[in-house]
Amino acid sequence: MRIFALLSFLFLFSFQASLSTASAVPDAPSPRVTPVVRAVHAVAPAVVNITSTHIIEGSRVSPLERFFGPDFFYGMPGEPARRQKRTSLGSGVIVDGANGLVLTNAHVIAGGDDVVVRLLDGREFSAAVCGADPDFDIAVLRIVGAHNLPEAQMGDSSDILPGETVIAIGNPFGFTHTVTTGVVSALGRTIRNESGVFTDLIQTDAAINPGNSGGPLLNIEGRLIGVNTAVDARAEGIGFAIPVNKARRVMDDLVKQGGVAPLWLGMMVQDMDSRTAMALGLKDVTGVLVNAVYEGAPAARAGIMPGDVLLSVNASPVQDKRDYVNVLRNQTEDAILRLQLHRGDKSVVVSLKPARFEDVAAQALMEQRWGLTARESGGGLAVSAVRRDGPADFLRKGDMIVAVGAVRIKTMRELLQAFRRERLAGQVLLQVVRDGRQYYARLVL
Repeated sequence: MRIFALLSFLFLFSFQASLSTASAVPDAPSPRVTPVVRAVHAVAPAVVNITSTHIIEGSRVSPLERFFGPDFFYGMPGEPARRQKRTSLGSGVIVDGANGLVLTNAHVIAGGDDVVVRLLDGREFSAAVCGADPDFDIAVLRIVGAHNLPEAQMGDSSDILPGETVIAIGNPFGFTHTVTTGVVSALGRTIRNESGVFTDLIQTDAAINPGNSGGPLLNIEGRLIGVNTAVDARAEGIGFAIPVNKARRVMDDLVKQGGVAPLWLGMMVQDMDSRTAMALGLKDVTGVLVNAVYEGAPAARAGIMPGDVLLSVNASPVQDKRDYVNVLRNQTEDAILRLQLHRGDKSVVVSLKPARFEDVAAQALMEQRWGLTARESGGGLAVSAVRRDGPADFLRKGDMIVAVGAVRIKTMRELLQAFRRERLAGQVLLQVVRDGRQYYARLVL
């Protein structure tokens, strides 16, 4: 029965592939050949199906499993122990055919050991991950052993019009190269989930379902204007895409530098409470209080002062200091940020560009705020000095810091990245090894 089902699936898949590759736009003018049809015909060959597989090794695999797949024995009596295979499906779009570069979502390939892309014509290739950044939910793949591939033309997301027609192509629920259409519902949307805050998103009512993630959002001219990334499960017709201008900047950093430069505004903030809000004349406990501004930083140049209350960034409300850090993590270096502030008895709006939070500045601020310095030693990070009466005065020279919060660290770069993420926290949990014994310690700031 299982063999029959497998053969039936292979037949249906090959039949569907032959239909996909055989379709073509008629040469003669026809009212059926709308701009949508032409856009899909031009871009569909550059849209790929992505399979990301993670194998957890168990016992030896039987010959039947090798032939029929690791799920062959599933549900049978006396099922032997075997490998567990976790597979995620998604979409992507080739944006550089000469070099085989594919733009997709970071969550599509997260945790995958083996990434395979399949083209519209049925060809399959292995793909290497050039880089991925979960803060932007962008990843770049390089197709192995393929050149001169079809590619989508990148458009400009700065002039998108609410109400204009858009087209999504993807692989929802494994149905390859599914086309849906809709309109741009809104721009500049912000969504929050357990992974963080995602800003400046395009909202669309084009149907986006699981498997569409990473696929292209096109305008009526067939140009890539967004990367589909999420759907709001609470309602129909609410999907989101990352604007292509942001995706392009993130992709360039991932390909050239292996990562996206961390940013900051050059100010410290703290959470609000009811007493502080009342003292500042605010009706609600909202926003974060600026308590320090660093000379020469973007905040100082924009005229932000200690005592200001930051209420929103690009119309996205800032709820607390962690929210503030998360909003900045999803910005690019050339972004123009509009900050709404409460100052005295009036509302103030300032515009500024964030700056790179360089390692030198991050290390100096870490030593000041956390009261410790560290160096790479023996494949890990050793404490080299501790400020007396500082928050880390319980540490000793030579202690090994192996984790900040739940994030494992081994290098100075990873420690500084953890500091950037936790720099505003009132408490930070460190995992420390001393004399071969591991324990947890808390920095109270």
